[in-house]
Amino acid sequence: MTPDDLVEIEAIKRVKYKYVRCLDQKLWDEIAECFTADAVASYSGGKYSYDGREAIVGFLVRSMGDETFLSSHRVHHPEVDLTGPGTAEATWALEDTVLVGAFGVMVRGAAFYEDEYVKTADGWRISRTGYKRTFEEIEPLDRPGRKLTASWWATGGQSELPA
Repeated sequence: MTPDDLVEIEAIKRVKYKYVRCLDQKLWDEIAECFTADAVASYSGGKYSYDGREAIVGFLVRSMGDETFLSSHRVHHPEVDLTGPGTAEATWALEDTVLVGAFGVMVRGAAFYEDEYVKTADGWRISRTGYKRTFEEIEPLDRPGRKLTASWWATGGQSELPA
């Protein structure tokens, strides 16, 4: 592996990190920049599959766009391989926690993403993405003593707890 390869791998990591940041912050225009126009996504072991950047982003907006849908996605332990000039593959570990206000539940789980990347004139982009769960659990949000004290949208990200 050369120093130039390491620079390319770091650029690929930044695309994936941008993807999860934009997902959790609901920055739909910015998340679209992470994908090629013909990208393919297959989430939850293929249960939710979409062809094309517009279809992928449309799904994300419909399923996660509500302000009471609060998420925290963390990807780590990347295994990135440059597979050819301007192509790469990566496996990422995912841990996520999602509060789904509309359904009154918290979903927590882990998965592994399998991604493919293409280097374009604008930099690296995701051409294929998807994950398969290692586990997923759900619990009600109305547990005794539980209270949401901060939300990016409802409280401007500020905690309601006294100082």
